[in-house]
This record gives sequence, structure tokens and C-alpha cells, in this order.
Amino acid sequence: MRNILFVLSVLAAAPAMAALAVTTLIDGRQVEYRTLKHPSAPYTVVFENGSRVTLDKWDKVIEGVAPQASVFAYNRPGYGRSESTAAARDGLSIIEELRHNLQHEGLKPPYILVGHSLGGLYVQLFAKRYPQEVAGIVLVDALYPGVIKKPEDFPALTRLGAMLFFSNSVRREISAIDQTGQQVLAQGNIDQLPMIRLVNQPKGATAIPIDLGVVNSDPQTIAAVRAMYPQAKTVVVDSDHQMQTASPEVVIQAIKDLMLAQRK
Repeated sequence: MRNILFVLSVLAAAPAMAALAVTTLIDGRQVEYRTLKHPSAPYTVVFENGSRVTLDKWDKVIEGVAPQASVFAYNRPGYGRSESTAAARDGLSIIEELRHNLQHEGLKPPYILVGHSLGGLYVQLFAKRYPQEVAGIVLVDALYPGVIKKPEDFPALTRLGAMLFFSNSVRREISAIDQTGQQVLAQGNIDQLPMIRLVNQPKGATAIPIDLGVVNSDPQTIAAVRAMYPQAKTVVVDSDHQMQTASPEVVIQAIKDLMLAQRK
């Protein structure tokens, strides 16, 4: 459980990927995204970022899968060059924005959803809300319902740190994590959808867990998370929470495995 923490996410820049991103108006708001279209490809791979993470983090993974599929990566409101919004930052609001962005780009389902950390929670909700549009799911060291406490239960120092160091957009998303988890649980199951769960378990002696008092690590929560998605394939990786940059080959292989399974 300790390795699925959104608090380990950090902002970083990858100029090569950033240069490929474009910004355009969608419903009057600036949205930064990266689209690669292959008309003959059977799937669109959709990337959803973790908390505080921008689309350039997927650079190496996109390079690995773009020859075989259409690709869409974007920045949520308030990230990168995507304009912030006054709209609610719970999961249902965010997945509807994502779905609208995909429609705006003419990217039709089926989608293979790839979500990192908090983005993993969002893609679980997307898949449950629109299972008929989803061909598979890759959860990259993802968050799960119930893992993060309600914001009012965060320690005072953690709340203060968030006010000092996180943007308003990030704080609003974090405050809605518990609500988003409840939205995920309220939907039907998605056991029929192919899923690969990539779980980071670093073995290095210098690996230090951090939770800042925001994680529910009680046995009941751990058992509930482990019991979710019983048909999913779980791959344990000695990596980093930012697996898409530390071990991109693992994420690429998971996406390719799902595409291959669908073709069979």
C-alpha cells in the first residue's frame, strides 16, 4: 500500500514531449494535449496523469506504443498550459471532461485506459461508467477507493503544506479523492474487462515510504484493495512511483499485452 501514494508525484519537464504537445480551445477553455492518430489502428491508448504530474511524463511510453495505436495524452485543468476551471474536481467531472476531449479530437472507442497514481482512480471510474467504450485498463501504481483519507482527517501540517506548495487545482483534486473513490464503488464491476495492475515495490535499502498521514493503511482497507478486480493480472515491479519514467518498458509491455490479448 505504501507505494501507491500520490504524495510522491513530482513535477518534471521533458522538452522533447512538451514540444509535441499543442494547446487549443475546447468549449472556450485552453486544453494542452498530445494526439497521434492511426486510422487503421483498432485502439486508442488514453493516458491519465497522476496528481501534480503533466503529460510529458508519458514521453517514453508513448514512443513505445504509438506505432501500434492511436494515442491521446493531456493535461487536466490547471496543469501545464491547460487553463484552470471552476468546475468540480471530483472523478465524475474529470472523466466527463476527458471523454469530451476525446470526442473533440474524433478519437472513437474502444479505448485502452492507462492511469498513473490518482489518474488510475480516474480511469477505474471511466471504465465503470462507460465499460462499453473500454478495451482494457493498465493501472500504473494506482490509487484505489478508500486508500486516501477524507481531507478533514489529514494532519494539520499536511494541510498547511498543501496550501503552501500545491496549486489550487491540485488541492481541489486531492480534496475530492475520497469522493471519487465513493463514486468508483457506486458503479458496477468491470471484471469482464482486461486489466493489468502494475504495483511498485522497491527493494533498495534507500527506499523510504512516505504517507504524510493521509493514507488508510489499516488491515481492512488493505484487504479491500487486494480483493478488487479479482480477474486482473498483477505485476510487481522494483521501480519508482513514477514508473512511467523509471521503468517505461514495463508500462509499454503491459499496454502491448492488452492489445495482443484483444486481437486473439
